Amino acid sequence: MKIQNNFVDIIMPNFNKADYLEEALNSVKNQTFKDWKLYIIDDCSNDKSNEILKKYEKDDKIKIIKLKKNKGPSFCRNLGIRLSNHNYISFLDSDDYWEKNKLIEQVSFMEKNNMSFTYTDYIPFFQKEKNIRFLKRTNLKDSFNLSQFTTNSSINTTTMIISRSIVKNLKFKKVKKLEDYLFKCQILRRNVVAYKFNKASAFYRILKESRSSQRFQNILYLWKINQKYNKFNPLRNLFSIFMISVNSLRKYGFK
Repeated sequence: MKIQNNFVDIIMPNFNKADYLEEALNSVKNQTFKDWKLYIIDDCSNDKSNEILKKYEKDDKIKIIKLKKNKGPSFCRNLGIRLSNHNYISFLDSDDYWEKNKLIEQVSFMEKNNMSFTYTDYIPFFQKEKNIRFLKRTNLKDSFNLSQFTTNSSINTTTMIISRSIVKNLKFKKVKKLEDYLFKCQILRRNVVAYKFNKASAFYRILKESRSSQRFQNILYLWKINQKYNKFNPLRNLFSIFMISVNSLRKYGFK
């Protein structure tokens, strides 16, 4: 199927994900839709990422940018957006991977319904060394506006496709955590609604079995972001954190 606005730019930051990087890259190369350009921003990795990336250096559909200093995921995604130039922008974390029909089906859905921001369900899985345990696919709401998203932040960045027109002058903020949550809030604040394409198009890898310390840190940074950028009063902030925490437990359990 030929998509009218026929290119999709894919932004992939990478930092020390050599063990999973090739699986992510091959899930792009194996897409049934071929009109894509992949921008890999390697954030000064010191593992075997460079060895893997060398295999893809001669592929003219893949542009590899190797940073000389670690800059963080916000910088990497912003650089990828700035270097890319096509109508559709998608994101893939270097430790996740896609189902092969993701691009053709999701972008066709966007064009047919004139949508500028879509996401899909996904399949989370825990990985500790070589032990993998898949969870049930998510069952997300059919759409999110800003108010709904700040009580259920379930849009996974790896499943998103957005139109470049809604990203004008927007950047991922340089915050220590939850930069993707804030970016989505910024888009939705522009009276944009995100719509779901009803398919599980991605596999989301959770690398640590014990997430309790991360969960506490995320709550702290969620409070700060809601307070500083979303301008929530304390009561609304507490409600947002409580609801997001409940929905996270529903998806991933207490692990």
